[in-house]
Amino acid sequence: MQTDEPVATTHPADAPSALLDADAVPIGTPLEWSVVDADGSLLFDRGAVVIGPEERRFLFAHFKPRRGDVQAEAENAASGTGDAHSGDDEDTPLALKDTHLSIGALIGIRPQNASGPMYPSRIIGFAPNQSVFVMPPHVDGRPLTLTIGENVEIVAIASQAVFRFVCTVDAVCHLPFDYVVLSKPGVIRRLRERKSIRVRARLPVRFGVNPQGDAYEGLGVMQTISALGMSFGTPWLVAKVGERLRVSFRLQSKDSDTLIETTAIVRNAQPASATDALATHGLEFEQLDAAQQLALKSYVFDRIDDISHWSNAARPA
Repeated sequence: MQTDEPVATTHPADAPSALLDADAVPIGTPLEWSVVDADGSLLFDRGAVVIGPEERRFLFAHFKPRRGDVQAEAENAASGTGDAHSGDDEDTPLALKDTHLSIGALIGIRPQNASGPMYPSRIIGFAPNQSVFVMPPHVDGRPLTLTIGENVEIVAIASQAVFRFVCTVDAVCHLPFDYVVLSKPGVIRRLRERKSIRVRARLPVRFGVNPQGDAYEGLGVMQTISALGMSFGTPWLVAKVGERLRVSFRLQSKDSDTLIETTAIVRNAQPASATDALATHGLEFEQLDAAQQLALKSYVFDRIDDISHWSNAARPA
């Protein structure tokens, strides 16, 4: 699927252009500025080194590199807002029992009138009147402030589907521990899922060959992603099956803008061929926290119409 081209921005005649050409990116010496993609995604940190001509060709073949410092200045000057995203999920009215949500199910909570990210929480109980008991979501280590009577939007992740609905905060309790009581859900919308939905994606992925380190030596391009893993391409094979990589990429969805930094194990690796100029690596994510899991689920389900594979196979996307 072809992605939309970014809208061109007009710069003053005397302003330096954020756009880069290949000759402007040095090889073998530290970069004096960061390099970002057209949407602002970080490709190379300031001080990173582009290893050789092949990596530089890869950079310009798969991304639209810009100087990070000039790009940031241009965005601040523009003071524009992002495009509003509209559209309803594919849905059928459901009762709470139809969701098969269980105690311990992961959910995201956000005040209905807010436009920020979803905050992770878990279901801890149900009442006969279909009220839902949940753990208070946390922001930067502190409980999210919820007011009795306000409406909150919920994204609930069950074993086979993700559900969206709105509840009213009925109570905020502190004894015998902190928890929140939510009213019977309003209209429940369901997104169909099988175990390993994979969707196409084309995002920059920074990787490091030392999973215990904090540095990223290379750049790849994401090809598909699921809640369990992803595939990404590079100019050459960077790891063998069974080895681990450190990966970093940013996910933006209707619900969140989340930086994913984690380790992943290589489950399959295919070298570049005559028909495919990229080496492909299939990764299984490790050590994902609740917020990262929710971001991955949200990203996949926001792109439900762009599913590249429906599979029950254990092989990661």
